[in-house]
Amino acid sequence: MQGWNLLAQNYVYCIGLSFHPKNNYFREKAAYMATMDVFKETGKKWWKWTKRIILLLLLIGLAFLLFVLFANYSEGSRTGFVTKISHKGFVFKTYEGELNFGFFSGSANNGKPADNVWYFSVINSEVARQVEEASKAGSKVTLHYKEKYLKIAFRGETTYLVYKVEPEFATKPAAAPN
Repeated sequence: MQGWNLLAQNYVYCIGLSFHPKNNYFREKAAYMATMDVFKETGKKWWKWTKRIILLLLLIGLAFLLFVLFANYSEGSRTGFVTKISHKGFVFKTYEGELNFGFFSGSANNGKPADNVWYFSVINSEVARQVEEASKAGSKVTLHYKEKYLKIAFRGETTYLVYKVEPEFATKPAAAPN
């Protein structure tokens, strides 16, 4: 039995491997493998945290996008005469309009009308039709709007989105007593 052991050791020694305790090949190989295991574990932990950070950034980005799309900066109304309404855009067709307040600015412009034009966008085609009818009639209207934080191409060229139109009816003055 001892002969076979000696023969195997000589064979391994001949091909360059030795099981002799003084040979460091296997110790170095074991140390290398242990080091690689540490690197693999560190890499797994690093990748796990990297994935978490990427997911967190994506969620923050999604929350910001939803906020920008749906949140209102302000809400109000403006009254005046619609001077223009058009349906325009290259890819996203939106209704764009102008409302003139028609106020006079006093002595600064010597009684000339001030440039009080307000630009707005309309998303709903029914509201755009009502605005267009008011423009054709030349009647005074109140436009109710929601102002968004950012301009987005598919919503229009302005941050002001008109959602409701109210015609202003002129009240007849009371008859003067005779």
